[in-house]
Amino acid sequence: MEKRNLRKERIGVVTSNKMEKSIVVSEVKKVKHPMYGKFVLKTKKYVAHDEKNDCNEGDTVKIMETRPMSKTKCWRLVEIIERAK
Repeated sequence: MEKRNLRKERIGVVTSNKMEKSIVVSEVKKVKHPMYGKFVLKTKKYVAHDEKNDCNEGDTVKIMETRPMSKTKCWRLVEIIERAK
């Protein structure tokens, strides 16, 4: 039996759920500027597969890397960590 590679996991906030069975998740990182030393916010967007359409905007979710499902979608929803207030 062959061992499967580790899948990447990310935690972010849902910024859009307007598509069918798809969500857009934004991951925000604080990165120190190499020259000036000031912390800058960097945002990365991921399109993830949401099979049951149960995510809403503002939810904090965990997503996992998976096979490509479309041109831009290669992540899937693992769990909803916190619902939006």
